[in-house]
Amino acid sequence: MEKNLKNILVVSFGFLLLFTAYGGLQSLQSSLHSEEGLGVASLSVVYAALILSSMFLPPILIKKLGCKWTIVGSMCCYITFSLGNFYASWYTLIPTSMILGLGGAPLWSAKCTYLTIAGNSYAQKAGKNGKDVVSQYFGIFFLIFQSSGVWGNLISSLVFGQTPHKGSGVLAVLLVTVLLDQIRANQEESKEEKPPSFCSTFLATFRQLKDKRQCLLIPLTMYSGFEQGFLAGDYTKSYVTCALGINFVGYVMICFSAANSLCSMLFGKISQFTGRKVLFALGAVVHLACIIALLLWKPSPKHLPVFFILPAFWGVADAIWQTQTNALYGVLFEKNKEAAFANYRLWESLGFVIAFGYSTFLQVYIKLYIVLAVLVIAMITYETVEYLESKSSPGMPNNTNKEEPIKVQPDALQTNF
Repeated sequence: MEKNLKNILVVSFGFLLLFTAYGGLQSLQSSLHSEEGLGVASLSVVYAALILSSMFLPPILIKKLGCKWTIVGSMCCYITFSLGNFYASWYTLIPTSMILGLGGAPLWSAKCTYLTIAGNSYAQKAGKNGKDVVSQYFGIFFLIFQSSGVWGNLISSLVFGQTPHKGSGVLAVLLVTVLLDQIRANQEESKEEKPPSFCSTFLATFRQLKDKRQCLLIPLTMYSGFEQGFLAGDYTKSYVTCALGINFVGYVMICFSAANSLCSMLFGKISQFTGRKVLFALGAVVHLACIIALLLWKPSPKHLPVFFILPAFWGVADAIWQTQTNALYGVLFEKNKEAAFANYRLWESLGFVIAFGYSTFLQVYIKLYIVLAVLVIAMITYETVEYLESKSSPGMPNNTNKEEPIKVQPDALQTNF
């Protein structure tokens, strides 16, 4: 097996094992720990800490430890959250949620950096377009990774209440530690570089906001957090648990994860034929239809298939937001992709925090109207970005460059998610 592909599979299956443990717990938080809002509070703390982490930890850890050991260390942070759920209380879940959030940004940044370097490395050897190889690697990753929701929720549903997640996180750490090769970009050129200071790292993320396209993409990026937060925090609690019982939450989320996994690979493949604007329009229409259906629908056990169909369609649209928004960031901000992906993680996490933050105070229909409003604003600002791109590069659709592979700049801050 080609060496780079082996490493991509190791990373992908490592994330699969890790999020088989974490994903099932996340889906059940709002329902399992509903007393005094502990479950929603723990998820809010996770994403608040993730925002803080994305500002300064990823570049420092990746430069100090390299991608491999940053991934290993960050995975250990996720294991602490699983341990905290064994004896759930405010004294165990809140601290472990904070630890998980602090490890989240370095984990995803290191993964993204690793896949980018590996894709460019193979592209240079094979004489291929770096952008295409990197996209293929991300397609493989998301196909395997998104299926973690299927296995995690299946386990939590079959052995609910029996601490079902005590082993797969440890297996993920062992797999990456033993089988993943260390990887570095332009190591010789960067030997003399000093680790970036806190101030320089912090400001780099916000300096990217001088680009008006980045500012216009904030609503689209935050919408990713809003829509995922609604499904995980509100749909599972207000629709599934209330009408069917908590034991159905895992099975319902399996439909979301399965549709998301399959469509992530599909949309990654067909985007080269349809273009990203068509896919974004499709995602908006699908979520609009789901939101309207949720506003009009009165949940009842008699409508059992609907409980599974809606999250499946929600997952189809979410696959578009995840694959195409990441690709859009990579295309638009190729020279500053590290700072751009830091902004991606920052604003998406803020969307999660807001969604979880108002979850215990607002009624469900108000939350749906908020998600709908953010979706409309996101699509307007996204179309504005496409218009600006078409004006700035009329002969180059989507501002892509077919000649040059995507490069990982040794001087840039490695904070992409």
